[in-house]
Amino acid sequence: MPTRRLILGSTSRYRRELLQRLHLSFDIVAPEVDETPLPAEAPAALASRLALAKAQAVAQSHPQAVVIGSDQVCDLDGQPLGKPGNHARAVAQLQRLRGNSVVFHTAVAVVCVETGYSAEDLSSVQVRYRTISNAEIETYLRLDQPYDCAGSSRCEALGISLLDAIDNDDPTALVGLPLIRTARLLRGAGIDPLNR
Repeated sequence: MPTRRLILGSTSRYRRELLQRLHLSFDIVAPEVDETPLPAEAPAALASRLALAKAQAVAQSHPQAVVIGSDQVCDLDGQPLGKPGNHARAVAQLQRLRGNSVVFHTAVAVVCVETGYSAEDLSSVQVRYRTISNAEIETYLRLDQPYDCAGSSRCEALGISLLDAIDNDDPTALVGLPLIRTARLLRGAGIDPLNR
């Protein structure tokens, strides 16, 4: 029986690069989802809701496919920090993050409308930022330009130099797609990277 078409419901280059590690053939479809937090919505709940909403939005148009949706929210004392989008907001975020511990919640959902399969999981990664100077922030942002990253830093690049510690159980979660959880959910949907 042929494997179902796999779709990544995300235009994130980070998620695309991570999913390629599983050596699966997949297509990319941009999900049309409003990412505005609900009133008083906790960061972990926001990440989970958006991951599922993205997978469901794409799956509705591709009911025979297995669709992956994912979202990441930076949680600073219960407040969500999104993608900065520009230099000034990135500076402000890193000034708030320095010397603090934060949690990056990365949710993944896998949906197939035709089979009725729907499953989701959440990886929460604790990150401790070291006390960084304004000059270090400026240098980092000029070199890495992480304006499309929640929390204004990329741990897989120079952003690792901003940190004192990372505590998690899924090493790819902080980059944007927890592959241990993703592979588990895909196996549940009938797609196994090691059994083709």
